[in-house]
Amino acid sequence: MSNPALQYVNSRIHPEKLKQFCIEALQAAGLSSDHAEQTADVLVTTDAWGTFSHGSRQLVPLLNNLRKGGLKADAQPEIVDQGSGFVVVDGHFAMPMVTSRLAMQAAIDKARSAGIAYAAVRRSGHYGAAGYYAVMAAEQDMIGLSMTNVDVCMTVPGARAPVIGTNPLAYAVPAGTERTVFLDIATSVVAISKVIAAKTAGKPIPEGWLVDELGRPTTDTSTYPDKGAILPMAGHKGYGVALLIEILAGVLTGASFLSGIKPWLVPDPQPADEGHAFVAVNIESLIPIDTFKARMDAMIGEVRSAPKAEGSDRIYLPGEMEWERFDLAHKNGIQLPDYVLINLFSVAEQTGLTDRLIAMLEEE
Repeated sequence: MSNPALQYVNSRIHPEKLKQFCIEALQAAGLSSDHAEQTADVLVTTDAWGTFSHGSRQLVPLLNNLRKGGLKADAQPEIVDQGSGFVVVDGHFAMPMVTSRLAMQAAIDKARSAGIAYAAVRRSGHYGAAGYYAVMAAEQDMIGLSMTNVDVCMTVPGARAPVIGTNPLAYAVPAGTERTVFLDIATSVVAISKVIAAKTAGKPIPEGWLVDELGRPTTDTSTYPDKGAILPMAGHKGYGVALLIEILAGVLTGASFLSGIKPWLVPDPQPADEGHAFVAVNIESLIPIDTFKARMDAMIGEVRSAPKAEGSDRIYLPGEMEWERFDLAHKNGIQLPDYVLINLFSVAEQTGLTDRLIAMLEEE
C-alpha cells in the first residue's frame, strides 16, 4: 500500500500554516512556545527557499533527539563569557536553532559598537541551514558569516576513510534595491542526501563523489555509508576550508571536534556537541550604509549584465534563486517533495496531529 502522504504531493501549503504545524509538533514534544516558534521559523524559511533537505523534514530526527536525550526540551542557551567584540554561548543542548539565533543576534549587537564581532557556540547540535543565521545579520544592515562543524563523514586528500565533516559555510550581504546576496554551501563535493537518494534508487553516482574503503574513486553506493567516504569540493581547497571551519567552530569554541562529535542521525543519539561560529560585520563602521548598498547594486548589475554563454539567458547572483522561490512560496504556497511529506506525516502520527496536517494541506 502506498504511503498516505503521497496523495498530497501536488498540494501546496502556505508557509505560515506549515510553521504553525511545526510549532504544534514541537510543543507536543515538550518545547516552550517561544523555542518552538524560533525553531519552526528556521525550518520553514529554509523550505520556502527551496532547500528542503534542511527544512521541516528535519523534524523527524529533531524529535528523535528530544526523545532519546540528544537534545533537551527544557534547556536554555546561555552567554557564559563576553567582551567588546565576542560572546561565548553554552547551548546546554537546547534546540540548536534557538541557541544559534541567540548567538548570531549577540554578535550583531556587539558589532554595533565594536565594528566586528564573533560568537562562539559549544554544547549544541545540528542547527539546520547555515544561511538563515547569516541572513539575520544582513537584515540588520550587516555582513553575516555562519559556520558549524558536523560529525565526521568526509575524507581528505591522502586518506581513505572519513576524517572531517562536510562543514557548511554561509555568508549574507545586504544590498539596496536588489535582494540580499547569500550563499550557503557544504564543503563536500555534493550533498550526502544525493548519494543516499542514488543508493535508494539503485543508481550509480557520477565519478568524483565517493571513494571506497581503500580510498579509490567509486560510483558504487551499495556499501555507503558503512564503507567509503564522500569527497571534499575542489579537492584540497574544500578540505582546507572545512578545516578552517573546524577550527573556528570547534577547536576555538570549546566544542567537540572531528571524531569527538557524536552523530545525530542515528536511532539512539547522544548529545552531539557540535560547535558553531558566527561573525557580524557592521558596515556603517567602515562606509555609510547607503553608499555600500548602492555599490552592491552596481556590482550585482555588472555581474548580471556580463556576456552570456551559449544557451544561457540569465546570470544568477548567489541567493537569487532562493529569494524567487521564497516569494512564490508566500504567494502560492509551498509544494513539498514526497520525502518531506512522508516525514511530516510521520511527525503528525507521533504527535497526534494527522488530522490537523491533512486539513492544512487541503485548505490550499
